[in-house]
Amino acid sequence: MQSEIYKRINTGLILFLLLILMFISKTVYLFVSICVFTLSFIEFTKMSKLFLKNKYFKQFFVNCAFVLYLFLFLLIFIIALNDIHLKIVLFIILLICISSDIGGILFGKVFKGPKLTKISPKKTISGSLGSFFLSMLTSSILLGYIFNTNLINNIFLGFLVSLCVQLGDLFFSYLKRKSSLKNTGSILPGHGGILDRIDGILLGIPLGLLYVLILVFTG
Repeated sequence: MQSEIYKRINTGLILFLLLILMFISKTVYLFVSICVFTLSFIEFTKMSKLFLKNKYFKQFFVNCAFVLYLFLFLLIFIIALNDIHLKIVLFIILLICISSDIGGILFGKVFKGPKLTKISPKKTISGSLGSFFLSMLTSSILLGYIFNTNLINNIFLGFLVSLCVQLGDLFFSYLKRKSSLKNTGSILPGHGGILDRIDGILLGIPLGLLYVLILVFTG
C-alpha cells in the first residue's frame, strides 16, 4: 500500500514538472499534448473492444466519435500555442481540474462516510463535496489574482469544472466496470493509464473554457 502511495506521489511530481515545462516550452507543450491524446485513443480502443465485445459497428462508431472529440480537444490546445491569454486560461482550468481530484481524495480519505455511487465504490459524498470546495477555492484564488474577475463567476467556474470532472470520472469508471478493468493502462505508476488521469479533464476543460468565453463575450 505504501509503495503504491509513493508511486502516486513520484508520478504526480513528474507530471507537475512536465506541466511547468509545457507552459514554458512550445515544443514540449505540443509534443506532450499529441502524445497524451494518441495514447488516450489507443487505451480507449482497447477498452471499447471489451465493453462492446463482438459489436464491431458500434465499436467503429464509438471510436470515431471519441477520436473526433479528442481532435477538437487537441485543436483547442494547438490554438492556445500562440495565444498566451488562452494558454493561461487553459492552465488555470487544468489546475482547477487537478484540484477537484485532490479535493476528492483528501476529503474522502479524512471524512469517509456514505458512498457516492455504485459505479465507483471508492468515491464518497464527502469526497465529492471536497472536490467542489477545493476547485472553487482554486478558481477564486487564481482568477481573482491573475485576472481580477468577479468572485461569484470565479466560484461558479470552480463548481462547474468540478462537476464536469466528477461526471467524466464516473463515466469512465462505468466503462471500466463494463470492461472488467481496474485501469485503462499501466503507463503511469500508481495512477494507471493516461485515460485514468485525464478522464475528468476531458470534460472539465472544454466546458470550463466555454463558460469563460461566454463571460468574455457577454461581459
